[in-house]
Amino acid sequence: MPAYIIDPSPIAAAPIKGSDKVFPVRRIYCIGRNYAAHAIEMGHDPNREPPFFFQKNPNNIDFSGTFPYPSQTKDVHHEIELVVALSKGGTSIPIAKALDHVWGYAVGLDMTRRDLQGIAKEMGRPWEIGKAFEKSAPMGPFVPAAQIGHPAAGKVELKVNGKVKQTGDLNQMIWKVPEMISYLSDYFELAAGDVIMTGTPSGVAAVVAGDTMEAAIDGVGTLTVKVV
Repeated sequence: MPAYIIDPSPIAAAPIKGSDKVFPVRRIYCIGRNYAAHAIEMGHDPNREPPFFFQKNPNNIDFSGTFPYPSQTKDVHHEIELVVALSKGGTSIPIAKALDHVWGYAVGLDMTRRDLQGIAKEMGRPWEIGKAFEKSAPMGPFVPAAQIGHPAAGKVELKVNGKVKQTGDLNQMIWKVPEMISYLSDYFELAAGDVIMTGTPSGVAAVVAGDTMEAAIDGVGTLTVKVV
């Protein structure tokens, strides 16, 4: 095997609850507007339309418990999401078989430079400048589905400085986890290590340095992140 001419970056990996092992992250797929109330608050039709996805980079994930306020923005929003981790992939995965590909779940935040995302939308450009910046995906430890099952219902809540900002239920997702996996597999060859962020309830709002975000999803876990 030829030698690299520069040292390769380390593989992004997530801690696993109750284990000294880690989960390697290959890709991060994020679904947009997957809760009707959030679609409405963002000015869109809440009716079930074909899903759409964007990506974050594997090295955007962060488990430090801090979120450095990013550059070139004055409007950074929180979005609490259920995170799905795949243990195997494939193409054209049937909905009925999709959960067989899930290794586990986590609580995550899709931090968004909303002002930059808005400019990109107006100009018909990709969203990455608003979504895929450094440490834009804080996450809690991954939890095996073998321990918690496949949560299809349960409270989703995010507090900022102790005040509830987002609340919803997993059963409010427009596109359910098996449907997302199946749909993605028609357009991408999914693989072990792929992660899906499944959308956020309404109530997204700006944070500033000094804020503390507390995220929780029933049956999955909690995540506390300090904005610095």
